[in-house]
Amino acid sequence: MATLKDFRNNVKPNWCPGCGDFSVQAAIQRASANVGLEPENLAIVSGIGCSGRISGYINAYGFHGIHGRSLPIAQGVKMANRDLTVIASGGDGDGFAIGMGHTVHAIRRNIDVTYIVMDNQIYGLTKGQASPRSAEGFKTKSVPSGTIESAISPLEIAMAAGASFVAQSFSSNLKQLTAVIEAGLNHKGFSLINVFSPCVTFNKVNTYDWFKENIVDLDEIPDYDYTNRVMAMTKIMETNSMLTGIIYQNKDKKSYEDSIPSFAKEGLAKQDLKLSEADFSKLLTEFK
Repeated sequence: MATLKDFRNNVKPNWCPGCGDFSVQAAIQRASANVGLEPENLAIVSGIGCSGRISGYINAYGFHGIHGRSLPIAQGVKMANRDLTVIASGGDGDGFAIGMGHTVHAIRRNIDVTYIVMDNQIYGLTKGQASPRSAEGFKTKSVPSGTIESAISPLEIAMAAGASFVAQSFSSNLKQLTAVIEAGLNHKGFSLINVFSPCVTFNKVNTYDWFKENIVDLDEIPDYDYTNRVMAMTKIMETNSMLTGIIYQNKDKKSYEDSIPSFAKEGLAKQDLKLSEADFSKLLTEFK
């Protein structure tokens, strides 16, 4: 059985010292070992941004895609080889700006992929521009007078899109973050996990201390029922999305794979897909 060390490689992360993404990497490695995965059972697909580097820092199959496109690739990987556990990852700019269309449709599709977003409310790799998660009035190099746009709420969007698993955590809380990722990996369907992952270089507002003062931990609310969709949505709005833990889970919703009547019992990776010359000619004729 694989241990945490088996998911480590010799590639040293080049994130800024103190970056929240270090904890996300550690949590993925711990969670993967805890749920019984082997490195060859795991595929990590990432987008562009500081967070996009994570696919090369973990000993597993890795694919570094293009900006906002980690989810289409991850879904293709899962459909081709369902024996793989697939994690897609990215930042808030990657997933909630250029990639938002893919995020919404992946959520409603409910394909069995876990999507981990490292949310630092800023574009870090390109040196500190406002992102879709930057609060109104937030000052950056791109908007020195403060952004006039309101920050989007990925949790509300996910719930409205019919998500079957929604969670949020904080990179400073490694124990909870690991547990949340474990639950996402074990969930049959699409899992959205948003992680408050502070950028210590370019975001001097949403700091570790700021999050600690503003977060509401659902694990400390004894009567919270994460299977209650109305309660989940209400709590999101009551806290202005500043909550952590498993927010909502619906185990009864069928995954995308289980909803396709004609989906073969074996994944594409294990099927003999050789096409004869006669069959190829027939296909060409049909498309003329």
